Amino acid sequence: MGAEPAWATEALVPLLRAAPGASGVAVAARRGTDRVFLADGRTAWGDGRPADADTRFELGSLTKTFTALLLAESVARGEVRYEDPITRFLPRVAAPRAPGGPITLLHLATHTSGLPRLPPGFLTRAAPEWFSNPYATFRTEDLLAALGHTRTRTRPGHRFRYSNFGVGLLGHLLARAASPGRGAYGDYGELLAARVLRPLGLRRTTCTPELPQATGYWHGRARPPWEIPGLPGAGALRSSTRDVLDLLDALADPTTAPGTAPARLTAALADVTRPRLVVPRSTARLALVWNIRPRPGFDLYHHSGGTRGFTAFAGFSPQAGVSLVALANRAPAPNGAFIQQAYSALRGLATGCVEGA
Repeated sequence: MGAEPAWATEALVPLLRAAPGASGVAVAARRGTDRVFLADGRTAWGDGRPADADTRFELGSLTKTFTALLLAESVARGEVRYEDPITRFLPRVAAPRAPGGPITLLHLATHTSGLPRLPPGFLTRAAPEWFSNPYATFRTEDLLAALGHTRTRTRPGHRFRYSNFGVGLLGHLLARAASPGRGAYGDYGELLAARVLRPLGLRRTTCTPELPQATGYWHGRARPPWEIPGLPGAGALRSSTRDVLDLLDALADPTTAPGTAPARLTAALADVTRPRLVVPRSTARLALVWNIRPRPGFDLYHHSGGTRGFTAFAGFSPQAGVSLVALANRAPAPNGAFIQQAYSALRGLATGCVEGA
C-alpha cells in the first residue's frame, strides 16, 4: 500500500481484514476521478503469489450481473425481446408448466419467473459434492430435463423469488438465440466474451479457470476450482478487482466505456440499470439482476456472490460517482460479514460524496 487518499484508507483498508480465513483479499474503489486498488495476503496459503488488482477470484452469483448485461445487449441488437416467452427458445419437452401465462426473459432477469432457487432434484444429486463442487456434474441435458419436470405455483411476474435456476437458464437461452442454426445451445462463455468482455477490455474475466486464479478456502481447507457447466450464467465467472471496477464505471456512466465498444453495448450498459420493479414489502428496487437501494440523494446498485471458496461484492452509485469491489478467497461467512462491511463502505463513500457536494 502506498500514499492512498484519506477516503480510501478509511473505507478500504478495514475490508482487507474483514474476511478471516482468506489467504488474500483485494479491494478497489472509485470516488470521483480517483481510483484506488489495494490488496493484502497471497493467492494461497504457504506458496501463493502476492495478491494484487489483477488476481482472479471466483465471482459466484456476481456472474448474474454479467448475464443481465448480455441480455440487454441481445435486446439492443434485436436478437431477442424482454417479453419473449422462454418457450420460443426451448424444445417442447423442456417447457416448464406455469400458471397464468408464459415465463419471459424479463421474468428470469428480475427473479419473478416463479422458478425455484435450484432445479428440481438438484439437492439430492449434489449432496456428495456439496462442500466442494455441487454443480460440477449438472449439465445442459440435466437443465432441460429439470425444466420439463418443473411446475411453478405463482403467476410469472407476481412474486419475487431469487433463482439460480432462472438466471442460469437465461444464460442458456441467450446462447441458443445467438446460434439458432446449431440445433443445440451455444456456449455462454464464448458469447459473453465476444459481446461483453472483450469489447469492454475485461481481459482477466472468463468462465473457466484456464488462467491462474487464487485458491479458494472453506473452513481453512482448499477448495477445487468452481465448476458450474449446466448453469454458467448463474455463477461461472472469475475476475479481478481491476476488471470489475472497469465494468462498474461503465455501468455508472456508459459514456466512459471504451471507444471500441459497439453502440449497442453502450445502450445495453444504460438499459441494464433501469429500475424494473419494486421489491414487495420493501423500498428496494430491482433493475436487470442488480439490486437498487434508494438513499437520500442517491441510489446504491449492488450485488454479491459466493462459491465454496470465494466471496465477492460489487456496487456503485451513478449519482454519487462512486464504485466499490471487494473479493476474498474464502467461502461466504454465515453472517455475511464481509459483504455487509463492503456494502457499508460503499454507502459511506456515496453519502460522503453527496453531503460534501
